[in-house]
Amino acid sequence: MTFNFAKHKDELLFVPLGGSNEIGMNLNLYTIGGKWLMVDCGIGFAGDYLPGVEIVVPDISFIMEHKENLLGLVVTHAHEDHLGAVPYLWRELECPIYTTPFTAAFLKNKIAEMGAGKKPKIHEIACGGSVDLDPFKLEFIELTHSIAEMQAVAITTKKGVVLHTGDWKFDDAPMIGSVSDVDALKRYGDGKVLAMVCDSTNVFEEGHSGSEGEVRKHLVALIKKCKKRVVVSTFASNIARVVTLIQAAQEAGRMVALAGRSLHRVIDAAKQAGYIDGDMEFLDEREVMNVPREDVLLICTGCQGEPRAALTRISRGDHQQIRLQPEDTVIFSSRKIPGNETKINAIQNRLVKNRVEVITDRNYYIHVSGHPARAELQQMYELVRPQISVPTHGEPRHLHEHAKLARSLGVKETVEAHNGAVVWLEEGEASIIGEVHSGYIAVDGSSLIATDGDVIRTRRKLRDDGAVFVSVAMDKNSGLASPVQIAAPGILDWKEDVELIAEYAAAVEDALENLKKNASDDVVKETARLVIRRTIKRDLDKKPVIEVLLARI
Repeated sequence: MTFNFAKHKDELLFVPLGGSNEIGMNLNLYTIGGKWLMVDCGIGFAGDYLPGVEIVVPDISFIMEHKENLLGLVVTHAHEDHLGAVPYLWRELECPIYTTPFTAAFLKNKIAEMGAGKKPKIHEIACGGSVDLDPFKLEFIELTHSIAEMQAVAITTKKGVVLHTGDWKFDDAPMIGSVSDVDALKRYGDGKVLAMVCDSTNVFEEGHSGSEGEVRKHLVALIKKCKKRVVVSTFASNIARVVTLIQAAQEAGRMVALAGRSLHRVIDAAKQAGYIDGDMEFLDEREVMNVPREDVLLICTGCQGEPRAALTRISRGDHQQIRLQPEDTVIFSSRKIPGNETKINAIQNRLVKNRVEVITDRNYYIHVSGHPARAELQQMYELVRPQISVPTHGEPRHLHEHAKLARSLGVKETVEAHNGAVVWLEEGEASIIGEVHSGYIAVDGSSLIATDGDVIRTRRKLRDDGAVFVSVAMDKNSGLASPVQIAAPGILDWKEDVELIAEYAAAVEDALENLKKNASDDVVKETARLVIRRTIKRDLDKKPVIEVLLARI
């Protein structure tokens, strides 16, 4: 996938490396005049195809080829799927970062947790502010979302203006942050907008996404009714929801505790930016069990079933400090992100089995999306009136539906991009004109590994087919110095399958005894491996990972 950008140097191109095949992991590139601009750099959730991995980040090998011409990274807001990859990838990019004060505070806290090393220069831009990164002139436009200081970016170039919306909604009562700057959107629409790169998350939802103000009313009333301990799990970065829960707890006469590192990070950033009283104190989670159940409200992470998150551990009963009891209440003030349903259901089932009351948005008005439904998308198009629509932030089905909606609203051209697509933003000729490399990198603990490398392939094989370890001790003449030992975790039971294990060990011994004297280590190992592979396939129809451990005595 080689695309000659030099031939298109004077054209305005859009290249998504994340967020245009999936919901999450947003990374978007713009280029003109040989210079590059990056908008957002987020994480995504890993699926079962990546055993042992919880999150992924975009593969940035393509933009690394143009690193010297990367002018900067603009972060639209402080959600993980828009900035969560920065601590993992910035040391490769080494470009300036531009964002608002709250997002900057949040990002600095995340980067500090990564330990020593070179830190990025983060330029704080006021909400609604601007910055000139020639040949790009950027103006931030305040939009409402489920977090403070969400900023769309109006990108002005010699070829025209692109409005990159990021995540947004229209909400007259957002509780935290400003309402959407409709006047600014209209001002650009009254001029001329070449293209709008726009959020597609809720394109299938009719009407409006709902107001955070209404959620606050319902959550306050609900929590007042609860008799015992109350636990609420929500997206840690939804600071408006967190503030709502603090208010609900205060009105119900409850102390507030936090469980989950990301919650503390968001609270710290919100205090620094003035969205939460800097003197506000929270009950330490180690003290939760010492407080009467009816006097505490615990806000915790884990609403998406993350294996190591607080609520997951609480539901399993292995959280170090917190235990739930019958008649306690757990409220899921969030929606299920597609792909996480099984993990979330497992948590809820464990809680119900322990006679904990589980409340979700299925029966109560306790969550609204931070993304635009169809009526809001229509309003956005009526304000901005772009010549070209490039749907993003969605799976292919979302992007396709969004493109159809845009055309029905009078947009002349639509381009359904995908990760790695090179999109030519030219009025009358907008189209995909090439491809570049894109993909995912797995975050494995504190390191990054290839999603298609030997480590992940071996994990899948271990998970699906188990492993066989063969221990061989030989003397200097290649004679067996002791009986062959076999262990087969995940495929044979060392108690139930004693006879079969002994049979396999004997088969290996027979094969090794027929080798020539002074056989090399490689020959010995391959002989043993072939015997095990053949017998396991014959008896069990499995292809396990086989490791032969050879000692020369």
